[in-house]
Amino acid sequence: MQKSSAREEEEEDEVAAGAGSKRQPLVALGKKNRTSLTDPAIFVAVRSPCTAPLKILPPFSFLYFSPASTRVLDTSCRGVSRAASLVQSFPAVDAYLIDPPAASSRSHPRCGGVRLIVVSERCCCFRREDSTAAAATGAAADVWELELLVPRGGASSGAAGSMDRHALGGGGALEIEKTPEAAEDMESEPALAAAREAERVPPWREQVTARGMVAALLIGVVYTVIVMKLSLTTGLIPTLNVSAALLAFLALRGWTHALDRLGIASRPFTRQENTVIQTCAVACYTIGYGGGFGSFLLGLNKKTYELSGASTPGNVPGSYKEPGIGWMTGFLLSTSFVGLLTLLPLRKVLVIDYKLTYPSGTATAVLINGFHTPQGDKNAKKQVRGFLRYFGISFLWSFFQWFYTGGDVCGFLQFPTFGLKAWKHTFFFDFSLTYVGAGMICSHLVNLSLLFGAILSWGIMWPLIGKQKGNWYSAKASESSMSGLFGYKSFICIALLVGDGFYNFVKVIVVTLKSVRERSRRRGLNNRVADADTMAIDDMQRNEVFNRDNIPTWMAYTGYTLLSVIAVVLIPVMFRQVKWYYVIIAYLLAPALGFCNAYGTGLTDMNMGYNYGKIALFIFAAWAGKDDGVVAGLVGCGLVKQLVLISADLMHDFKTGHLTLTSPRSMLVGQVVGTLMGCVVAPLTFFLFYKAFDVGDPNGYWKAPYALIYRNMAIIGVEGFSALPRHCMQLCAGFFAFAVLANLARDFLPRRYGRYMPLPMAMAVPFLVGASFAIDMCAGSLVVFLWHRFDGKRAALLVPAVASGLICGDGIWTFPSSLLALAKVKPPICMKFIPGN
Repeated sequence: MQKSSAREEEEEDEVAAGAGSKRQPLVALGKKNRTSLTDPAIFVAVRSPCTAPLKILPPFSFLYFSPASTRVLDTSCRGVSRAASLVQSFPAVDAYLIDPPAASSRSHPRCGGVRLIVVSERCCCFRREDSTAAAATGAAADVWELELLVPRGGASSGAAGSMDRHALGGGGALEIEKTPEAAEDMESEPALAAAREAERVPPWREQVTARGMVAALLIGVVYTVIVMKLSLTTGLIPTLNVSAALLAFLALRGWTHALDRLGIASRPFTRQENTVIQTCAVACYTIGYGGGFGSFLLGLNKKTYELSGASTPGNVPGSYKEPGIGWMTGFLLSTSFVGLLTLLPLRKVLVIDYKLTYPSGTATAVLINGFHTPQGDKNAKKQVRGFLRYFGISFLWSFFQWFYTGGDVCGFLQFPTFGLKAWKHTFFFDFSLTYVGAGMICSHLVNLSLLFGAILSWGIMWPLIGKQKGNWYSAKASESSMSGLFGYKSFICIALLVGDGFYNFVKVIVVTLKSVRERSRRRGLNNRVADADTMAIDDMQRNEVFNRDNIPTWMAYTGYTLLSVIAVVLIPVMFRQVKWYYVIIAYLLAPALGFCNAYGTGLTDMNMGYNYGKIALFIFAAWAGKDDGVVAGLVGCGLVKQLVLISADLMHDFKTGHLTLTSPRSMLVGQVVGTLMGCVVAPLTFFLFYKAFDVGDPNGYWKAPYALIYRNMAIIGVEGFSALPRHCMQLCAGFFAFAVLANLARDFLPRRYGRYMPLPMAMAVPFLVGASFAIDMCAGSLVVFLWHRFDGKRAALLVPAVASGLICGDGIWTFPSSLLALAKVKPPICMKFIPGN
C-alpha cells in the first residue's frame, strides 16, 4: 500500500505538471473524512483528459475538481442513473453530487464540468460532463467515465487498504484492478475516530464563544480605527475581510497554543468559530465606513454646510446638525438592525435554491477552510509572521514621522518628491504606508485608474479651468467656494460617480432579470424530473447543516415590524425635516430593493447599496422641497443604504457559513453582536478623530470628501442643475457620458482591449482629493507587480498579509496620535520645504 501511495503521488504530480497525453493515468486524490457517513474512510479517483492541474482544497466537500469551473446544466440525467445502476449491489446507495463552483463563464478548452458522486459509505465515483454539448442540445450529456474505489468486504469492512477498482464506460462496469491489503502501520481505527471527531460539526451554541466575541471586539476596534481614518481622508476603503479572517485565526490559535503550553485544557479552535469571529468583527467595522461618518452623516454638519456655500440656492440656513455621540448612536441603533432581518426568510432561497456564488463570501470561506488544515496552518503561520513584521515597521515609521509634523504643511506627508511645482498640484509621494498597503490589495486597474484620474484633473483640467478665473467664475471666489474652482471639482466628481453608479445599477438589474428568467425556464424543464431525484444529487451535508438550525420566520417578520416602528418614531424626533411617512415609505420599499441588491451581489459581487442610497437621496430631497430637502435627502439616503447594504452583507456571511458548515443561527448571532459593537465603537472612534483633527478641511489631510459630495447631491436634488457654476453643466454631462461609455467599452469590447478601460468610480476620487494618495497606491501596485515577477509563489501567499500589516500599523498609530493631539502635545519639529534663492 505504501508503494501504491507513492505511485499515486507521482501520478498526481504528472497531472499537476500537465502531462500532454490525451488520457492521464488514474489519479488517487486521497483519503478524506465525512461526518455524514457511517464509515468515512473514502478514497477518491478520477481520470482527467485535461493538461491543467486539478486544484484540491480542503475539506472534502469543497473540492474544486474542474479547472474550468464551468456551470453544470442538469441535475438529474442518464449519467447519474447509470452510475446508480452500477452500485446497486453495494449497501447504502445514498448518492449525491458536489457541484464545482460556477465562478467563471470561460471554460477550459479541454475540460467539461466534473461532478463527484459519492455512493454508499465507502464508494466514490466521478462523471465528466461535456457542458458545451449539453448546452447545445439542451439535454444531459453521457457519462464519459466513472471510477470507483470499493473496499473489499463492503461498507462495513474495517480495512482501509483492501480496495477493488472499477470503471464504467460505454459498455458498463468492468473490474480493472485489485489492490493488496493495507500494511499494519496504516491508519488505524483510533486514528479514524480522531479524524471524525476533528471534523465534527459543533452545535451552534458551541460556535459562539466568549473568547471569540472578545477577539471579535478587539479586531473590530482595530479595523474601525483604520476604516474611519480612510473614510475621513480619501473615502476609498479596500476590502479587509481577508485580513480580518487572518487576525481571527491568529488571535484564537495563539490563545489556544498559549493555554496548551501552560497545561490548561481549552476547547479546540474550529473553522466554525473562526467564521463566527470573522463575521462579528466585519459587522463591527462595517458600521465605521457604512454608517455615514465620512459621507451623509458628516454632510449634515455646519462646516460642510458652509463649504457648500451659505448663499447657494437650496442650501438654506439652519439645514445642518452638528455631530453628537447620542443622536448618532441612536440613529445607527434604529437603522442598522433592520437590515439583518429583511432577507432572513429568504436565505435558503438565495444560498441553496438559487445557488448564488457570492464570490467574496466564497473566497473568505476557502481561506478559513484552508487555515484549518495542516498545510493551511503552516501557511497561516508564514502569513502571521509577515503581518506582524510589517505591522511593526509601519507603526514605527508612522511614529517616526510624527516628530516632523509640528506645524502646518510639515513632515513627510508633504514631501515634494517630484519638485515644488508638482507638489502644488498635489503630485508627490507622502510616505503613507496605509495607502501603499491599500494599493497592494487593490487591483492594478484600480490603481492605474486613480492615477489617470489624478493626471486628467490636477495635471490638465484644474490648471486650465483656473485660467478662466474672472471669466467662468468670479475672481473674488475663494478656493473652497462652490461658485469657484472648487464647484467644478465637486460636481464633475459627482458626475463620474453617478454615471458609473447608473450604469452598474442598470447592469445588475439586467443581469438579475436574465438570471431569474433563465432559472424559471430551467425550472420548467426540470419539472419533468422527480424532486427526490434532484435532492439525491445535491450537496447534502452543507445543506443539512444550513437547514438544521432553522431561524423562525415569525421572528424575522416580528422583529422587522418592531424595529420599523421604532425608527418611524425616533427618526422624525432626531430630524424635524424628516416626516414620519418618509420613513414608512423607505421601509416599505427597502425589502424589495434589498432582495434585488442581494441577488445582484450574489451574481456580480458588486454591492450596490450606495447607489440605492443615492437614488433615495435625490427622491427624498426633491420630495421634501427647498426648506427641508437637503436634510431629508441625506437622512433618507442613510435609511435606505443601511438596510440594503447590511442585508446583502448578511447573505455574503450566510454563504461563508454554508461553505464552512457553520450554523446560520451562530452567524446571525455574530452579526447582531458585531452590529451592536459597531453602533457603540464607531461613534466613539469618529469623535476621537473629530475632536483631535480638523476634519472636513478641503486643503488639509482630513478632507472627508464624500461629506461634501453627498451634500451637493442633495442640493442638486432640491434645486436641479441651476446650482451648477458656469459651463459646469456641460462638463458634467460629458463626464457622465464618459463614465457610461467606458463601462460599455469594458463590457462589450474584446477582452484584450476592454480590460484596459479605466474605472470611472476610481477615477473620480482624486478629482476632489488630490493626486498624492494615487501615487501611494500605485507604489503599492508596483511592489506587488515586481514581487509576483520575481517570486510569484511567495507573493501569492504573503501579499495580503504584508498589505494588511502596513495598513494596520499606520492606522493604529492614528489612535495614539489623536490622543496626543487631544492632550495638546505637539510634535517638536516642523520639516518644510521652500524654494531656494
